[in-house]
Amino acid sequence: MTPKVTKEYIVNKKKKIIEATYQLCLEKTVSTVTMQDIINRIGLSQGGIYRFYHDIDEIFADMLIEMRQKVSIKEKIDEIFEKAEELPAQEVTNAIFDVLADFMSEELMGVVKIDFELNVLAMNSPDRVEKILAGASGVGHMEYLMQRTSEFFKEKIEKGEAQLRVSEVEFLTYISSAYSGIQMSCIVNNCYRKGPMAEFYQPKMLLKTMAKTINYLLGIEE
Repeated sequence: MTPKVTKEYIVNKKKKIIEATYQLCLEKTVSTVTMQDIINRIGLSQGGIYRFYHDIDEIFADMLIEMRQKVSIKEKIDEIFEKAEELPAQEVTNAIFDVLADFMSEELMGVVKIDFELNVLAMNSPDRVEKILAGASGVGHMEYLMQRTSEFFKEKIEKGEAQLRVSEVEFLTYISSAYSGIQMSCIVNNCYRKGPMAEFYQPKMLLKTMAKTINYLLGIEE
């Protein structure tokens, strides 16, 4: 008689698979991690892993869910915006980017690296990443941050509490592209090259400069 497989057994096996996949993604690039790598790491049989996942993209989806639960900046961001009306806009901007800088510094070699590599994968295999994100329901921490931050800036502009020095489209595009550039530069120079230039590509320094630039563009800092 085949022993009954309990729900707890399945959950524990999936956790082991996800953890092994996460560790492999830290050691390699996301696009080069294979099912065979995971099988070798956890010691399952060739067919054993397929009892739990149909393919590696399903594993990546669950890994993203796990990452969002373990490492989240949503509560800290919500705390800032709960007090936003009582603070000068400049202080709110600085607080947001302090949280972002701490997060990126702590997770540069982990969650941030994996997020970046998924973005790279999306350029080469958009269908794969669409499937992964569809399986990882919910809003990611960076998407949530950008959403809340954009809403805050728009509100300040509409109330006349901020006087943009550029168009709104230019301003929001700058935020997105500048953050992406900082993320890429920090990861490339700290995770891949690991050369002497790495000291110049540290999240806290670069994001502090970005915060100052945003306050200037908002017309709330000279």
